[in-house]
Amino acid sequence: MAEEINPNKVYTTEEAQDYLKVSNSTIKRLLKNGIIQANKVGGRYKILGNELLRLVSPNKETGFEKLYYHIKNKTKKIIGKW
Repeated sequence: MAEEINPNKVYTTEEAQDYLKVSNSTIKRLLKNGIIQANKVGGRYKILGNELLRLVSPNKETGFEKLYYHIKNKTKKIIGKW
């Protein structure tokens, strides 16, 4: 797919899959875990292009990294109390 992601365009999960180069199960997981925000319309998810751009942005990647380490450290503390 040669065209760029338009931040104001609405994409289907299949189109998002193509842009992000991920499998169907990965898209479902991203939606389920709230990593990609979407709205369900007529039984199908619709994703704003802005969400796709947010996901692949280098600035946001560090945000996910911080969240990952926060959860990891919190889990270590809880397990350490057992």
